[in-house]
Amino acid sequence: MPRDHDLPTWFLEIPAERRPQLNAKGGLSIRATRQILQFLNENFSRKLSLADMAAVCELSPYHFARAFSKTFGVSPHQYVLALRLDFAEKLLADRRMSITDIADLSGFSSQSHLTTTMKKYRNVTPLQVRERRVRSRASG
Repeated sequence: MPRDHDLPTWFLEIPAERRPQLNAKGGLSIRATRQILQFLNENFSRKLSLADMAAVCELSPYHFARAFSKTFGVSPHQYVLALRLDFAEKLLADRRMSITDIADLSGFSSQSHLTTTMKKYRNVTPLQVRERRVRSRASG
């Protein structure tokens, strides 16, 4: 693995737990990795098909899904869900926003979908996240 100062800025801005493995055997090229990351960061909250994502990298959906998984260690769907959940968690700090609105802005089909997904992957509900964020702001 290259040293941090040898890596491009866009790579270092990715949270460590979500960083791609650059030049993974059978994975996406560095160029395609950068392109799909930019695309997903700008579009994660809208409905995305595998074909939409594959088109960004000029690959068939089948090859894209395999290469993406080798590069990121998760499926494209799992990666998009993580982006949506992260965004929803940030928005939950604002008590003026309803959880329904947050679900919509984050790309979930309903408040129920957000709650079910957050409970499954983060082991908390949106309300629990909101309460923690409000408490940590009040004490900080």
